Amino acid sequence: MLSSIKTPCLAGQTLSGRKVQQRVATQNVRLAPRAAFELDDLPYSLDALEPHMSKSTFEVHWGKHHRTYVNNLNNQIQGKDLESKSLEEVVKATWNSGSPSAEFNNAAQSWNHKFFWSCMKPGGGGEPSGELKSAIEKDFGSFDEFKKQFSTAGATQFGSGWAWLVKDGDKLKVIKTPNAETPLASGAGVPLLTMDVWEHAYYLDVQNRRPDYIKTFLGELVNWDKVAECYAAA
Repeated sequence: MLSSIKTPCLAGQTLSGRKVQQRVATQNVRLAPRAAFELDDLPYSLDALEPHMSKSTFEVHWGKHHRTYVNNLNNQIQGKDLESKSLEEVVKATWNSGSPSAEFNNAAQSWNHKFFWSCMKPGGGGEPSGELKSAIEKDFGSFDEFKKQFSTAGATQFGSGWAWLVKDGDKLKVIKTPNAETPLASGAGVPLLTMDVWEHAYYLDVQNRRPDYIKTFLGELVNWDKVAECYAAA
């Protein structure tokens, strides 16, 4: 059964762009179009988040790691029913109620990274405002307490994974997921914000100092406008 979790802040966006290719049989008979996922452009230039996140990091993280997830996914779904689905549908279908099929990791990592890029912006960080700030203060007690819980989730995720702010029903909460796992599939809540804590997200910039990366992410990079958009739509 597919998860019913919503992704309202991403509605209408191309989460992993599709290009339509025509299959032509050897007899030049045109068959049904095949949709392939593409690596979307970043929402900013490769050096836009410097000095907090380097161009070199984006060249490797987006240009190589994210690209590989997308390419591997296309290879895995070729010729299968999954080929006609959106990326979100592929993620949910391959989660398989917690027993992921082979395609899940590359599908989820493609989606997680696309969402992660949108969670940052040049001149980001600071604090949210308006209804989002009020909701954070209501559910966590204070913005500082939210930062503490989010930072702890990122710092204590053993090995690779993600820290998330999600809306679960009418309540905000912080969760962490290992490897490629995502609340989009598990139904743990509507994703509002995520932080990648795989080492390739920060190693070129701060080596093994994950807490420094987390502090910089919250203080200098978070796109609170995007998080507020997701919250309003959830």
